[in-house]
Amino acid sequence: MKKKLDFLFAGVGGQGTILASNIVSEVGMRCGYDIKKSEVHGMSQRGGAVESHVRWAEKVYSPLIEEGSADFLLAFEMLEAARWPQYMAPGSVVLVNNHRVMPPSVNLGQAQYPEVKEIESIMTAAGSQVIWVEGAAKAEELGNPALAGVVLLGVLSARLDEPVETWLQAVQDLVPAKFKELNVKAFLAGREMAAK
Repeated sequence: MKKKLDFLFAGVGGQGTILASNIVSEVGMRCGYDIKKSEVHGMSQRGGAVESHVRWAEKVYSPLIEEGSADFLLAFEMLEAARWPQYMAPGSVVLVNNHRVMPPSVNLGQAQYPEVKEIESIMTAAGSQVIWVEGAAKAEELGNPALAGVVLLGVLSARLDEPVETWLQAVQDLVPAKFKELNVKAFLAGREMAAK
């Protein structure tokens, strides 16, 4: 029997949230899972919220994750992590890219961006383990800020049983040819971070 795994991806437009969910879907398919996927782009082209649900199981009947049952949340931006506590299962894992994208309300002085400890307490209150990932910093170091999502995937992959070769093949097959080498480096950097 294949185990059930529900992955929630949350970010803002341009961060590679959909690409990351496509890679996780591809890995699941190659490992013999039934897969369902759903995504919402919102105002993504203007930096708005983007979310994607990916579900792996022996048989998946709905693409949407039920509240209280997500096993993993990959938050590509810190505030996005705080929007999803009601979806997290007890014992779930939240991987947060330690990166801020200020919403217009904060830029206009109408709201305050929450502190790191506030974001963390929201998620731990939901029974989740929160892991802060320096994805944006690593992506900058590699020369392309868009690689942060693939760094997060490297960290995620280290917490799962599926072969690293399957992950690497999915990354290489789904990113544009000219960025393959960089994306592989970003993925392996995430794996290294997870090992530390």
